[in-house]
Amino acid sequence: MNAVTLPVRHATRPRFRVALGVGVVIVVFWAVVAVLWPHLAPYDPELQDPLHRFVPPGAGHLLGTDQFGRDTLSRMLAGARPVLQVAPPATALAVIAGTLVGLIAGTHGGLVDEIVMRVLDAVVVFPAIIAAVLLVALSGRSVTILVLVIAGSFVPIVARSVRAATLVEREKAYVEAARLRGEPSWSLMLREILPNVVTTVLVEATSRFGDAIFAAATLSFLGLGQPPGSPDWGASVSDNRLWLQLAPWTVLAPALAIASLVVGMALVADSLRGRWEAS
Repeated sequence: MNAVTLPVRHATRPRFRVALGVGVVIVVFWAVVAVLWPHLAPYDPELQDPLHRFVPPGAGHLLGTDQFGRDTLSRMLAGARPVLQVAPPATALAVIAGTLVGLIAGTHGGLVDEIVMRVLDAVVVFPAIIAAVLLVALSGRSVTILVLVIAGSFVPIVARSVRAATLVEREKAYVEAARLRGEPSWSLMLREILPNVVTTVLVEATSRFGDAIFAAATLSFLGLGQPPGSPDWGASVSDNRLWLQLAPWTVLAPALAIASLVVGMALVADSLRGRWEAS
């Protein structure tokens, strides 16, 4: 069996490296664009030119113009920043909170675990879109609202994964030895169990980051995120969807930008998960 299994296992490693490399390149590309877009955009993304509405892609405008004569390429590049202003903090907040909740539930077990899991079930049942509508109605559009809504919807997912990994670790000898030494619960969670579930946390972080990108774009598309006219990718798709047949490039450019970044993060997450499972 070993003669058959080992070559198959090692043969999968180049595939992991290629997928991971492609994913990292895509993510780094958009991160650089989000920071440097003012130096990369050929035109002001807000500049309107009514005399050049719906110009098709060509030499003057590589990705054409929209209904206001704004350059589509410039708006696509500028739209990277609003998305990446929301997704990273939302992911970080969800992973930190979810990891803490999962560690508490998994380490204590019993009644504590039952209460925590029922609360998480209640959060999952409440739709994130409704929460976003309520918060926007009460507080108005803001990056903070988007971050809180997206993070809140992902906390139960992260917590369940970390809890499952914690339940496995808590039965191992090193945790029992720590208990016999009289270590408090917080020490068991942070010093003993957390270092051994960090791979689960990292996979969740990369997976949720891709989900957060898509969620931020979706909320903006629904008018719950960035204000109308923003170069944000989701808002751009929403603003131009009525002109899809007349000027499809105005929708395809931001839609493909969303898809590429989500796929890039998915490649990173799947590669890390596959590599750790194969090790």
